[in-house]
This record gives sequence, C-alpha cells and structure tokens, in this order.
Amino acid sequence: MHERIYLSPPHLGEREEQLVLEAFRTNWIAPLGPHVDAFEHELCAYTGAPNAVALSSGTAALHLALEALGIGAGDEVWVSTLTFAASVFPLRYVGAVPVFVDADHSSWNMDPALFVDALHDAARRNALPRAVVLVHLYGQCADVKPIAEACAMHGVLLIEDAAEALGATYDGRAAGTFGDIGFYSFNGNKIITTSGGGMLVTPHAQVAQRVRTLATQAREPVPHYEHRHVGYNYRLSNVLAGIGRGQLEQLESRVAARRAVFARYDASIGALPGLTLMPEASYGRSGMRSTRWLTTLTIDAAQFGVDHETVRVALEAQQIEARPVWKPMHQQPVFAGCRVIGGSVSDALFATGLCLPSGSSLTLAQQHRVIDVVQSCAEAGRTELTSAAA
Repeated sequence: MHERIYLSPPHLGEREEQLVLEAFRTNWIAPLGPHVDAFEHELCAYTGAPNAVALSSGTAALHLALEALGIGAGDEVWVSTLTFAASVFPLRYVGAVPVFVDADHSSWNMDPALFVDALHDAARRNALPRAVVLVHLYGQCADVKPIAEACAMHGVLLIEDAAEALGATYDGRAAGTFGDIGFYSFNGNKIITTSGGGMLVTPHAQVAQRVRTLATQAREPVPHYEHRHVGYNYRLSNVLAGIGRGQLEQLESRVAARRAVFARYDASIGALPGLTLMPEASYGRSGMRSTRWLTTLTIDAAQFGVDHETVRVALEAQQIEARPVWKPMHQQPVFAGCRVIGGSVSDALFATGLCLPSGSSLTLAQQHRVIDVVQSCAEAGRTELTSAAA
C-alpha cells in the first residue's frame, strides 16, 4: 500500500525544535513566558496589527472577541454560512443569535452585494445586527471594503475570522486587520501551527487588555485571587508559542509552497471538462493574495462524467485524504431554524466541492499521485458519458 497523503499536515523544521528546547532548558513550561510575548510581538510586526493576544485556539479568540465587545444574549450576529462550525459556535456560548449570509461564486466568501443590501434593509427596519463575523475562506480574503464600509455606516461591529487566512492580503494589508477584532488559528492543519493555538488582533488597546484579563481567569491585579467577572483559561502555553515563533519565520515560504501546489494542480487538471478550481478573486487590486491554504474545486458531474464524491472515494482507495468543502451552517442540524440570507450559492458549492491535499510539504511524487487519480476519474467519466450518449 502507498503511504497515506494527508490533506494539510503540519510542516515543522529544526528552528521550532530549538525554541521548544529553549523553553525546557529555561524552565518556562507553564503558561505565558518569553516565547508568548515574543510571538505576539512578531505576529504584530508581520501583520501590522497594533495589538495581539496569544490564545489556546481560534475558537477561544472568537469567544473572547464577543465577550470583550459586549455581545451577549439575544444579540443578532451575521456570519458567513460557508465556513467551519467554529465560526459560529462561540455565538451560542454567549447566547447571540446567528444569521447566515451566502457566498458569491467569484470568491466563495461572503457576497458583499447581498450583505450590503441586506444590511441597508435591516437599518430601514431598525433591525441591525450587533456584529458581523466575516470569514476569509480557504486562505482567500473576502471583499472586505464594501462590507467594512457598510458596517461603519450603520455602527455594526466587524470581526474577521482569518483562521484559514494568515498570510493572505487585501489591498496590501493582512487579513484580520480591517475590523474591530481579527483572529487566526494555529491548529495542526493550518498553514502554520502551534499544535493547537490562536491569536487575536485588534487596533484597540483597551480591547486587547480586556481579552488578556478574560483569558487568564479574569483575575484582578491584587496579591490574592479575586474575581469580579467570569474568566476563562484561554492563554497559549510558552512551549507552544515557541513552535509558533519558528513557524512564523517560515510563513512566506509556506505560502509560496502552497501556491505552487495549486499552480501544479491548475496546470494538470484545471482544464478538465466540468472541473473548476476555486478562483482567486480580482478585488483588492494588486494587493490581493490568497495563500491557497487548501486547493479546492467543484465538479459538474454532467460534464465530468462522475461526481465529486466518486472522486473522493477513488482518492481514499489510494490512501489519499480529500474532503468535501464546508457544509453550510444553514444546513447544519445544530443551527436548524436560524435565518439565512440567500444560501443557494453555498448549497451548490457544498454539493459539488472537494478539497485536495495541499500541504506545504507535499512532494511532487505525492502530488502526481493525486493528479493521476483525478485524471483517471475524468477518463472513466468520459467513457461513461460516451456510453450514455450512444
């Protein structure tokens, strides 16, 4: 049997090991420490964000973003429907009410025209949401400008879920730095990892301080343990921050590697009838860059001959991990009954979409294995279509 090819495995080097050993040798094993401080400073330098707080996960970052901004029970929050459930679960933690907004075909991100029209309509009805969680999907920025402008016009808070998009840019600025709060994930499958972890960024120093307090059990600054608010144990450990520092040093090379993986897929299978790779949006002018965290595509079975699930199963039979694109949140049983604005585009992407192995450590030989399976499926599909037409 072939060695298994994973969708997006961790890609570590010697530098991460050196920094972890430094934490051991200096006995900075407990949460917080010099690696945490340095990781926050270095991520601010990379993204241009004025303030950063290292946390235990991207989910924790969104939870604390909502808490720090005062979003709570009954508050309506609009969020991209084509995303992972962690973009929405923290809304339920605080009792907020999610409303899902559809994607557009050009970027797979939140449809800006649909959003702006719906927000203006909500303003006319005196029914504005408290906040918007704008997801930057699969390493590509949403069209931030019209969404941010509409939020500013109506006094709606903007939170950027850049969990999948560290290294992506829009108008030359880093994903996650346009709103009131942005956050990143360093889960094991992300473009850089700390094993598990996340980072919250914000232009507001007082918000960052509030998040720091909440993340460390909301302990008051007195010698004894005193708490006036409910807090959380959400800070990143110094050991994991060491991994993150080493990973951040390699971020640009990791982005280049993933973009090269996408380019090889595009050259090899991008022109197959019925197969369409996720487009790189044209908005953001020359300052737009997708990291291609995952190479994703859609398959029109009527043209390709077989559907995306047949391709996924064929890849799995060859020990190659592939997955459907995110199931839209408005289709998830846990969110049954929630309102959705639009939805048909996200439904269609889920019904036809597939994610291919995209890791920055993917070898040429491994990628050719993936390509060979997809091309074999295309050949079988053409045979099937020819037989059906005869």
